[in-house]
Amino acid sequence: LPERDRAELKRRKLLLEVTLKSYWIRKGSAFSTDVARPETELTPEMISTGSWRQLPFKPYNFSALGLPPACGHLHPLLKVRSELRQIFLEMG
Repeated sequence: LPERDRAELKRRKLLLEVTLKSYWIRKGSAFSTDVARPETELTPEMISTGSWRQLPFKPYNFSALGLPPACGHLHPLLKVRSELRQIFLEMG
């Protein structure tokens, strides 16, 4: 269609332009049907035999956040007070 006619049809909402994308997928040089799990720990046996040089290791993520520290416990007297309060509330 000429550009003028196409613009007129779009303005009247009689034309809908659609973009189609297609991809070609081929097997690459590193294609394999078995899944190789990378090593996550370095053991003393690997170091003594030297086998760690041929093994793939999982990359270390330095930006990952660790577990939050376990801190901030209630005082023992506050625990007793809350238990007594709960007992009295249950009694009415």
